[in-house]
Amino acid sequence: MNQSVFIKSIINGLIGLTVLLAIYFTVISLISGWSFALSQFSDFWYFIISLALGFGVQIGLYAYLRNVIKIKSGSGKVVAVSGATSTVAMVSCCAHYFVNLLPIIGVSGIFVLIGQYQIELFWLGIIANLFGISYIASRIIKQ
Repeated sequence: MNQSVFIKSIINGLIGLTVLLAIYFTVISLISGWSFALSQFSDFWYFIISLALGFGVQIGLYAYLRNVIKIKSGSGKVVAVSGATSTVAMVSCCAHYFVNLLPIIGVSGIFVLIGQYQIELFWLGIIANLFGISYIASRIIKQ
C-alpha cells in the first residue's frame, strides 16, 4: 500500500469530520447563539461526535478507494446520502428553534416534529453511517 495515499485518505477523513462539525456549530449558533450550541453539544456530544466520525471514516475510505483502486462506482452517492443524513441528524437536535426565524405555521410544525424525534434521527444518521462505511469497505475488499 502506498503510504502517501493512506495519509491523504486520513487527512481527507479528518477534513470531512471537521466540516461536518463546523456545519453543526454554525447552524446552531446562527439560530440560537454560541452558548446554546455548546449546551446542545454537551448534551448530545456522543451522538454528534459519532455522526461526524462516521462521516469522516466514509470520506477517508472513499478517498482511499478513489485514489488507489481508481474505479468509478456508486460509493460516492452513499457518502453524499449518509453525510446528508448525518448533518440532518446533528442539526435536528435544535431544529425546533428555526420556529423563531420562520413563523410560517406549516414550516414551524415540521421543525417542531423534527425536534420531537431528535434521538431517533441521531440513530438514523448513525445507521446510515454504518451502512456507508460497510458499503465502501466492501468495495475496497472486493478490489
